[in-house]
Amino acid sequence: MKKRMNICMLAAMLMLFNNCTTPNTKQNENGKPVIAFLDAFVDETIAQAKTGFYKALADNGFNESDTSITILYRNAQGDIPTLTQACDYFISQKVDLIATNATLSTITAVQKTSTIPVCMMVSPSPENAHLTDAQGKAPKNLFGVYETLAYIDTSVTLINYFFPNAKHLGVIYNQAEPQSVSALEHIQLACKLLNLKVSVVSVSNSSETQLAIQSLIGKGIDCFFAMPDNSIFASFEVIAAACKVKKIPVFTSEAGLVKRGALCAYGADMFAWGYQAGEQAAKYLKSDKKNQPMPALVNKRIRVINKKVALEFNKLTFDKNFIAL
Repeated sequence: MKKRMNICMLAAMLMLFNNCTTPNTKQNENGKPVIAFLDAFVDETIAQAKTGFYKALADNGFNESDTSITILYRNAQGDIPTLTQACDYFISQKVDLIATNATLSTITAVQKTSTIPVCMMVSPSPENAHLTDAQGKAPKNLFGVYETLAYIDTSVTLINYFFPNAKHLGVIYNQAEPQSVSALEHIQLACKLLNLKVSVVSVSNSSETQLAIQSLIGKGIDCFFAMPDNSIFASFEVIAAACKVKKIPVFTSEAGLVKRGALCAYGADMFAWGYQAGEQAAKYLKSDKKNQPMPALVNKRIRVINKKVALEFNKLTFDKNFIAL
């Protein structure tokens, strides 16, 4: 009897395990697409891209509220093991598509699967992300919307536009992030043309940015440039607060950071970036998953300025092409 009970208990446990780990095939059987959305970390700036992505899906007839689609969402909150586990989970669920928000999510997903399509956003080009092969070709399962660094030169010239007497720029970057390393090269070249001295401090994660910004302030910087760097996104308020105390203006190439305390930016509209990626995902789903789009360059960049910060620096006179926040 005892042996029989143990066998029954084991069978029950196996059934429970299978129910927890069996791929989510119910939606697939009913013809409803299953989309996975992978955020690398919690951040107000990149969250706008997620909102845009969801909106594009809904505008194209894929809305979770009316059960026309199922969305599995995970946020790694800046933790690499969690990011990897989330990606593994999506793969185990045999999702139809993995949408990746920010560079680390894109790189992780492409490294984990070569069969499930990956739709990227808030990511650099496959080349800048070091995802191309020896022939320079991107992974076959990768599409979505990327950004190059061509716009950074224009972003840096905003320093000269607002502060023509500025002489010393501070920059923080994460040398482990390909787009951050490439962006630094562009910034240094642009600053050379503007006769701006550049002081650089590297960090390995967002927890180190407070010491990094204090180090730069100690070097006597006139202004700070917030780069397209996940460590910057995750700790921007710390940087902005430190600069505000010393009345150091913060420039950036990321429009989403202006709302969070930067003076101004020229860069991609995050909501539009996610929306553009969402349209690509919808196009793929409408083709019955037969026609995968090619990776595309982000199509909307904007100039934005923070009116409150501009007032603090007495810079309320600016070009009409700026969008005031």
